[in-house]
Amino acid sequence: MEKKNIDWGNLGFGYVQTDYRYVSDFKNGSWDEGKLTEDANVVINECAGVLQYAQTVFEGMKAYTTEDGRIVTFRPDLNAERMENSAKRLEMPVFPKDRFIQAVVDTVKANAAYVPPFGSGATLYIRPYEFGTNPVIGVKPADEYQFRVFTTPVGPYFKGGVKPLTIRVTDFDRAAPNGTGHIKAGLNYAMSMHAIVDAHNQGYDENMYLDAATRTKVEETGGANFLFVTKEGKVVTPKSDSILPSITRRSLIYVAQHYLGLEAEEREIPFEEVKDFAECGLCGTAAVISPVGKIVDHDKEICFPTGMTEMGPVTKKLYETLTGIQMGRIEAPEGWLQVIE
Repeated sequence: MEKKNIDWGNLGFGYVQTDYRYVSDFKNGSWDEGKLTEDANVVINECAGVLQYAQTVFEGMKAYTTEDGRIVTFRPDLNAERMENSAKRLEMPVFPKDRFIQAVVDTVKANAAYVPPFGSGATLYIRPYEFGTNPVIGVKPADEYQFRVFTTPVGPYFKGGVKPLTIRVTDFDRAAPNGTGHIKAGLNYAMSMHAIVDAHNQGYDENMYLDAATRTKVEETGGANFLFVTKEGKVVTPKSDSILPSITRRSLIYVAQHYLGLEAEEREIPFEEVKDFAECGLCGTAAVISPVGKIVDHDKEICFPTGMTEMGPVTKKLYETLTGIQMGRIEAPEGWLQVIE
């Protein structure tokens, strides 16, 4: 299979249309058999539920070329489970887990020529999503839905190397205690856009959201979970019912415990404790781990000992180990890699 003529080393983190995508429609109470199509356009009614009341959920994942030349995806079963929970929360029909995984496999396989080669620094980003399609004018769930999967080759999230971020403690709230912060719904990201644009305008890379109820505990950013390292080398991540259960974060906790022999725990983290950590990072699909060098809380600065030039030592080990697993350099736990035959 001949790869597409793409300058893999200069890809940005943006959309490049590939040849095929997967589509399945939900009508009259059931999903159709689904199919691959070359048509990248979505045609829906002007009154479609997704356009009126934001009834849409999505996932983000990647396919990689391993060192031995295989194409793999990383833990797609967890993406399927998370999308199931997201759909249930928005009163949308669940796309079955086995079909979700197969749709991802089929779409990646059909676009294998777009999977960047090993060592290029690029990957194939995969976006499964579901949305309400039939006209809905009263506030209620749609009756018809579409599930789709598209792919796009992307370059490394950080062009020119990883540099620690400067983030601010924001006065905006990301999610209510009993709201939708724990699911991957488009509406959560829409409401975070003003906050991130405002942060960028003020010279910051990201926002740190605190819990909306008490504004005393660390939650997450607009699109990633936090990960901290204590001065003793223990890995700690925030626990909250209103943050997204990141697959990358859960994988990093496992890597810390079972590959690096570190203590690791998920617990509530009072903001007052942040100044005492040795390292801080943001974790998610796009960058795996983004190091944080400084947090600005209005007129106070928290500067981590690792500084503004490179990743901290524990964060770097976590990053190298997880990416090593994803790229096939390090043996993966059973079931973590789905091979695209």
